[in-house]
Amino acid sequence: MDKTLKIVAVVVVAVLAACAVFFVISQQSVIPPAPAADTSVQSIFTVYFFYGEECPHCHNVMPFIQNLSKKYPDVDFLILETWHNETNQAISLAQHQKLGIKSAGVPEVIVGKVVLTGSVDIPAKLESVITEELKKNR
Repeated sequence: MDKTLKIVAVVVVAVLAACAVFFVISQQSVIPPAPAADTSVQSIFTVYFFYGEECPHCHNVMPFIQNLSKKYPDVDFLILETWHNETNQAISLAQHQKLGIKSAGVPEVIVGKVVLTGSVDIPAKLESVITEELKKNR
């Protein structure tokens, strides 16, 4: 009986350790922006993309955002998971307060004073918002 109890204890400890590792990894779910081809290029403005880890709409929009970040290397893309990351939640809240947004959901993009929400509006409108902002800043 003692041997069985020791085996069970080792298995429980191993499972708890695996869960702890998974938890730590899931808390680090900020996807860094794609590196620019030319590191001497300075960002002109920032595109904030807020998403939720379990949000299927967010995952549908994510490849579009990542492709735009490669297409516009002089724009700073911040891809921020807000459902499980308190730091990113604070960034989202600060942006909402600055713009006077009372309620928001994900996926959401903020560029300057422009806010786009949802898996339809973001792909349909974001690139034109970026090009307009680039025209203003050049």
